[in-house]
Amino acid sequence: MGIRDEKSSLRTRYRHERHERFIDHSFEFLASSPEISEASVVASYMSYEDEPRTTELSAALLAAGKKLLLPRISGLSLEWVEWNGAQENLKISKRILEPIGPAITDLAGIEIVIVPALRIDRRGYRLGQGGGFYDRALPQLQAWSIGLIHPDEISSEDLPTEEWDQPLDAAATPDLILRFNKS
Repeated sequence: MGIRDEKSSLRTRYRHERHERFIDHSFEFLASSPEISEASVVASYMSYEDEPRTTELSAALLAAGKKLLLPRISGLSLEWVEWNGAQENLKISKRILEPIGPAITDLAGIEIVIVPALRIDRRGYRLGQGGGFYDRALPQLQAWSIGLIHPDEISSEDLPTEEWDQPLDAAATPDLILRFNKS
């Protein structure tokens, strides 16, 4: 079995496990983490289905005066759009809520990027939904990256990786932040 097949098999298994064990949690506490509290511009995402919920975190970031950016799929890439918290500034695209408005052009200002994941290993590598959007976006952002996962979704074994996979700086569950030593 090749790496792509192994990843696909793991995605199926992890989605099933996540659905079976799903408990809704808030990740609002992240807004007070040192990295995020000191940032002015944060890129996040709108969670859906069984993903770790970002609703309260987004509200806390906006209440703290952060500029909040959300991703929108454009071809094979993500573009980032400022969001003010208003539901009318979102539209559904393939089950995902995406922001409406012009994409920002200056990616250098993004200090933090909050990333969805199905699993994250001890090295910081994540297994996402399989589109590769974040692995293409992360090198362009040069931002501190943190993946959101449910409890028990830190993998004790290394996840399969390919040359384009990007490790994260940290992972967060509803009650802890695990920072990785990237070398």
